[in-house]
Amino acid sequence: MADEEDKESKTEEPTEKKIKDAVEKGQTATSREVPLLVSIAAFTTYLIFSGQGLVSETTHFLARFFEQAGTIDVKNSLDAGDLFGTIAGQFLLLLAPLCLLLMAGGLVSAFAQNEPRMVLNRIAPKASKLSLIKGWGRVFGKQGMVEFAKSFAKLMFCGSVVFVTLYSSPQILLGGMFQESGDFGDVVTNLMEKLLISVCIAMTLIAAADYMWSRYSWRENLRMSRKELKDEHKQAEGDPILKARMRSIARDRSRQRMMDAVPTSTLIIANPTHISVALRFDADKDDAPVVVAKGQDLIALKIREIAAEHDIPIFVKVDLARALNKAVQVDQIIPPEFYAAVAELINTIYKRTSTATATG
Repeated sequence: MADEEDKESKTEEPTEKKIKDAVEKGQTATSREVPLLVSIAAFTTYLIFSGQGLVSETTHFLARFFEQAGTIDVKNSLDAGDLFGTIAGQFLLLLAPLCLLLMAGGLVSAFAQNEPRMVLNRIAPKASKLSLIKGWGRVFGKQGMVEFAKSFAKLMFCGSVVFVTLYSSPQILLGGMFQESGDFGDVVTNLMEKLLISVCIAMTLIAAADYMWSRYSWRENLRMSRKELKDEHKQAEGDPILKARMRSIARDRSRQRMMDAVPTSTLIIANPTHISVALRFDADKDDAPVVVAKGQDLIALKIREIAAEHDIPIFVKVDLARALNKAVQVDQIIPPEFYAAVAELINTIYKRTSTATATG
């Protein structure tokens, strides 16, 4: 019941990340009928183009073997082993091309459905796979019933095709029995080719239906609930609360660095309490005045407070303070259009310093 409710809540299409994670875990859409179709098609192709040659070579080998049967001396188990080894080697040599073709077909069918990848987690031994209860559930569960229904439908469909194809075969075989032995082999080969071609056509329809079903079922199982979408979005973008907290910490650190830099400034330009801009100018180090701190309202008041504690001159210039606060960022040199206005204030400071030195 819980599983049904959980599936009902998964109404959203899977995201690219969900699909990518599933593929990396080896959870891919794979049809079992496609490799079977490719194997049957490969065997049929081999039989059509090389079947007569295979039958001919096998017939000649067996004819030679039976002709020499009386001369074969089998005295002990070693002789019998050598004899069976010779026969098995000959048949393996005859069937080697077919075996290679079937192996190549299996690999092609697997690679065509999904990109090959090594997923160690899928092949690692798990104790849960040895559980009889879970195994019973897999066999007689919903997925097991679906697989049974598919197999039964496939058997009935292929059986019907074979029945229709072989309906007139008894007459053909009876007619072939009255022909030469070599001609009878051709009759059997032609009948087998006809049967395999019919099975290939049937399996093509079955494999196409199974492939589409596997893709649909795989995507259905990956569907997500709205909560999962939100959680994934938070994971990808970051928790909004955490991000806001990080931004707040970054602002606090930046503000603290500004306040630490205020004592190094040369002058403060204010408006008069809403805006404060702290400028530093050292003729030996700076090409032009640099903004070391700026702020509005409470920050502006704090800058002025620190400046007063360190005897840094404060100039109330409303328009200049607004323009500098808007145009220049912290740790940047002021633009050339402000040179004249700021230079006048710096000259004022130098004059005050010179006057105070002379008076002292």
